[in-house]
Amino acid sequence: MTTIKRVLVANRGEIALRIIRACHEEGMEAVAVYSEVDRLSPHVRAADAAVALGPAPAAESYLDAAKLVAAARHSGCQALHPGYGFLSERAPFAEAVTEAGLTFVGPSAAAIRAMGDKTEARRRMQAAGVPIVPGTTRPLADHAQARPEAARLGYPVLLKAVAGGGGKGMRLVQTEAELESAFEAAQSEALKAFGAGEVYLEKYLERPRHIEIQVLADSFGRVVSLGERECSIQRRHQKLIEEAPSLAVTPALRRRLSDAATAAAGAVGYLSAGTIEFLLAPSGEFYFLEMNTRLQVEHPVTELVYGVDIVREQLRVATGQPLRVHAGTLAPRGHAIECRI
Repeated sequence: MTTIKRVLVANRGEIALRIIRACHEEGMEAVAVYSEVDRLSPHVRAADAAVALGPAPAAESYLDAAKLVAAARHSGCQALHPGYGFLSERAPFAEAVTEAGLTFVGPSAAAIRAMGDKTEARRRMQAAGVPIVPGTTRPLADHAQARPEAARLGYPVLLKAVAGGGGKGMRLVQTEAELESAFEAAQSEALKAFGAGEVYLEKYLERPRHIEIQVLADSFGRVVSLGERECSIQRRHQKLIEEAPSLAVTPALRRRLSDAATAAAGAVGYLSAGTIEFLLAPSGEFYFLEMNTRLQVEHPVTELVYGVDIVREQLRVATGQPLRVHAGTLAPRGHAIECRI
């Protein structure tokens, strides 16, 4: 058991308030951080203490790992919760937190690193028996190397960045004539967005549904699925509407998706909350897309239909306690929807 009395919330806005509330409900104190322009924000007032990080630009405040770790240590925290966005999926940050003698409320740096590299994640899923979208499992050196792979898969194909997400470094290629320019564009965009220009190739699936499964895992080897969220309505690869449960998912399909998701999390020794994303074809076949190794923006819709406080479970797991989620098959109750404005 790890004693955690005080948690640094390394974020701002709505998610910082959400974590502060969960800390208080678990009997823990919460320490907020803020940039100069956020000094009067609600999350600063809601916390038990607050630490100034510096100027408004995120690079000088919320993205400065050294400042965040120092804030946690100087304010007497035993743990740090990254929230979502900012540094939440950066393996070096998770390492820096643990090396400072603090508990990172989330998965290990090794798990973040394994699932953050899309081709590494695809190889791991393949080894675990989780279906993946047909494509390459290694980065492609250039468009010449991509050409025979695209011919093997059959057009249309999708070029995707090995690092990052959010539609950056992604190009749809309809014909062989488009491949060279699309490869160069995807590579350039990935390099600018993520500092890494590696890309790989996938078969483009026509009109799939985007279904994600929420998982929770503790240090006792237990991995549970909290069902699916429907995220098919998107704009420029950014989710606009999330709902739970999905009208397209039957109880039998939910079990299959959940089994694949828990196998995926188990394959990387996952801990805490995470989300496995799948593409669901009209035929009912589904394929692993990626894993988000953090709390999702849309986690509340799952909480509403499954009655589980995901953030409180994260804090509980961080102290070395088992999940409070009951054993057996979980079924959704009611329906919840979230819209991004």
